[in-house]
Amino acid sequence: MSIRITVLYLVVAGLSIYAWKDWFKSLCGLILIMAIIHHEDMPTNMFDIQGFNVWNIMFLSIFLAWAFNRQREGLVWDMPRHVSILLLLYLGVIVVGFFRAVLDRSYIEWYPLKDLISEELINTIKWVLPAILLFDGCRTRKRVMAVLICILVMYLVLSAQVVKRMPLESALGGAGERIQRVRLKICSDIGYSAPNMSTILAGASWGMLAALPLVRKKKHILAILAAAGVIAFGQALTGGRAGYVAWGATGLTLCLLKWRKYLLLAPVVVILLPIVFPGAADRMLFGFGNTDASGQMDTNEYEVTSGRNLIWPHVIEKIGDSPVVGHGRLAMNRTGLTQFLGDTYGASEAFPHPHNMYLQTLLDNGILGSIPIFLLWGMMLFYSVKLFRSANHLYAAVGGLSLALMLAQLFAGIGSQYFYPTESTLTVWAAMLLALRVHVEEKQVQEVWQMQEIWNEPTLCAERQAACAPLQEALSR
Repeated sequence: MSIRITVLYLVVAGLSIYAWKDWFKSLCGLILIMAIIHHEDMPTNMFDIQGFNVWNIMFLSIFLAWAFNRQREGLVWDMPRHVSILLLLYLGVIVVGFFRAVLDRSYIEWYPLKDLISEELINTIKWVLPAILLFDGCRTRKRVMAVLICILVMYLVLSAQVVKRMPLESALGGAGERIQRVRLKICSDIGYSAPNMSTILAGASWGMLAALPLVRKKKHILAILAAAGVIAFGQALTGGRAGYVAWGATGLTLCLLKWRKYLLLAPVVVILLPIVFPGAADRMLFGFGNTDASGQMDTNEYEVTSGRNLIWPHVIEKIGDSPVVGHGRLAMNRTGLTQFLGDTYGASEAFPHPHNMYLQTLLDNGILGSIPIFLLWGMMLFYSVKLFRSANHLYAAVGGLSLALMLAQLFAGIGSQYFYPTESTLTVWAAMLLALRVHVEEKQVQEVWQMQEIWNEPTLCAERQAACAPLQEALSR
């Protein structure tokens, strides 16, 4: 056993034990560990027992500590009812889709049932649970700041690994097949696929900039700007084109919502980026401006979309076969569509999923199952925008982080990603529910102040004074 693995085991053991004293701090440590959760040196399991790994052990300890200490800490579940209902429906869609896959395993007979349960049910739902615990425990400004910092540091550590290991040629050179293979391998060794890594970092760089209002000293401002630059550079090295589009679209959206003065810099950025990062620009424009045999310039749609232009019409057609309830989880495989595409276009085009998160949820869950998914994301976007535009610096930072990460997922989702929770979106869910917690706390404060104003009203009748007496007593304490 290497020294690094030994140190990791000691850290995990320490945080797991410390969770019984302060589960919230251990949960913050769990978020930081997401930067190395699937690193090539990270043990996937211990004693060859499926699911018995350091992350699961640590989270189980934190979850039990949270469950036992909630009452002692006086925590009361106060998630808005409509959000709770949508979240339960969201998880219910995942469970129903899973059972449909279990009952009809056509074309996935090769998928062992225990692996199906582990990957498509347990390992899907579990990535939301840390965010739910954060929402329940993040009741003070200090804790909100701690979570905000942990999420941003996790992204910085992740991008630092990319910058350290990826050759500069990836951003400064060309978009050839060799360098693309290097990108794919290095991102995989770090723990995430290149498209996922690109999307993760696309939102993170803007989320880092959203934290600028929280600092005043020049050295802190420079540190945040440098961190955002490292994250953006790391993303440029990944070569994920969907992530590139998501980065630009997310930044433009944030500028339109609040940072309007920076729109003046947009033309400058568009001009400078291809000069500074020619390799990333070549990768982004791959398939455009090809010269055919006659010397005419044309666009290769297959190269531009990486073959998605071939599969999306078939996916849409399959959605039409069951538009209301869909086909259940893993529909791309279970309906035979993956095999059909492989037989029709060659083995290299045997796509296991649609490479479009919107088409995937419609294919799997239909319109009926997709409604709560779309509504929950839409609601979280609304709350995040409201916080981002707030004059309160902490609210703006939390809302900006949540909004940036969500927008990056939604924009990149046109060519990749999932609505199903994954390890790459744990911090997205954490930021979403952190924004929800801040929204709930703000609403509660506003209600208290409104009641305080009512109490101080000179014309208040005796009956209303009596009704407000308990609140007045609480405020006086």
